[in-house]
Amino acid sequence: MRVRRPRAILAGAVGVVLLFGACSAETPGGSTAPVDLNTVEYKGTISMVNKFSDPSVSKYFPAIAKEFEKAHPDVKIEVQQESDQGYKDKIKVLASSSSIPDIYFSWPGQYAKQFVDAGLALDLTTAIGDGTEWNQTLVPGAVGAGVYNDKNYGVPVDLDAKFMFYNKKIFADNGLEVPTTFEELLSTCKTLKDKDITPVNFGNKSGWPALHYVTQLNAYNVPAETLANDYSATNSAYTDAGYAKALTEFQQIIDQCTTTGTAANGIDHTDAQVGFGTGKSAMMYLESLEIGELTGTQLDKDGYGLFQLPPPSGAAGDTGSLVGAPDLFLVNPKSENPALAVAFLKFIASKDGAAHMPELMNGYPSAVKDSLDPAKSPPQMIEAMSKLEEASTLAVWLDTAATPQVAQAYLAGGEALIGGSGTPESVMKSVQQAAG
Repeated sequence: MRVRRPRAILAGAVGVVLLFGACSAETPGGSTAPVDLNTVEYKGTISMVNKFSDPSVSKYFPAIAKEFEKAHPDVKIEVQQESDQGYKDKIKVLASSSSIPDIYFSWPGQYAKQFVDAGLALDLTTAIGDGTEWNQTLVPGAVGAGVYNDKNYGVPVDLDAKFMFYNKKIFADNGLEVPTTFEELLSTCKTLKDKDITPVNFGNKSGWPALHYVTQLNAYNVPAETLANDYSATNSAYTDAGYAKALTEFQQIIDQCTTTGTAANGIDHTDAQVGFGTGKSAMMYLESLEIGELTGTQLDKDGYGLFQLPPPSGAAGDTGSLVGAPDLFLVNPKSENPALAVAFLKFIASKDGAAHMPELMNGYPSAVKDSLDPAKSPPQMIEAMSKLEEASTLAVWLDTAATPQVAQAYLAGGEALIGGSGTPESVMKSVQQAAG
């Protein structure tokens, strides 16, 4: 069983990682001269720090480093691996002491933006930007998650997204088709409830499961430019009517598609997932990285598929957007050999590097297009990656896309909606206060 990556709220850590003034450091030594990232001298040492120390995922980066060293005998790659919290603590110290390694991990959204705004991330546009050969080999939405101020700073490595998974046997036995609109989803839920079948399993004890729904619904209901501006600004309005509409739709899902009511705030997501795996519900909103945890379950025997949470009719936002995100790597602009650092990242995010990722990272798919082996991968993962490649953009998880204060307000608001103590209007009032 794969150890699932924590999806706990990062607010409280995001926004307080860097506690110093920004500096201009777009290139080694703080120079403003452009850096040639495409002429590489394969000689020297490159350091990397990441958050993949868990035994289920810790083998990949040391192994890929050895492969790179084997191909380039004059190169040494030093890999440091920490836990999620250990990494947050370590990078804070390294950043404040100007000791960041050549390559370092980052979550997308506001977390990465801090490093960009502080001048601690190298502009990689000439290597991975639109029109480059490397860019064409990667999932577009994944590359977009590393763009800030119209420049490429982050290299996507793995990839994850959220889908509504469904039990094919339950759907077939009840003559149901996969819903293509939000309204059809609610109708499907009604049909199932009328037959005493739980439509959607849901547990929100950790808070983030509600935010995943809201992330997708915000992307559907709020114009993309407005959403991006509100998420990224420190003094945002959050006044677009689409925000309240998204919360209303989330409440409709809770009321019409789940059966636990207010108790959902006390149910762990993992327990709800186990119930779905045993056939106790027709659907559940899961991450693509959870596919491995369904292997061998009753659901696996019944057969299951996945579909994107469908958009409402007349949605004002981007209906091609899919909630999800890659993990990113950034490059220290003061690296003594930035071109070599980029070359190593190209090796990781290549067909050859991607081929080892599912095996050595326990099912994690790469951000490289068509990198999964159909003979070794569950068909649902192949389908998920196909949908990821088709997505117009990736709607980054709200808890990392928005400022920490806003993420916390949304966290409390989701729990209030589920618990019956809040309304879409009251939640948005709290969000607006947090954003102001």
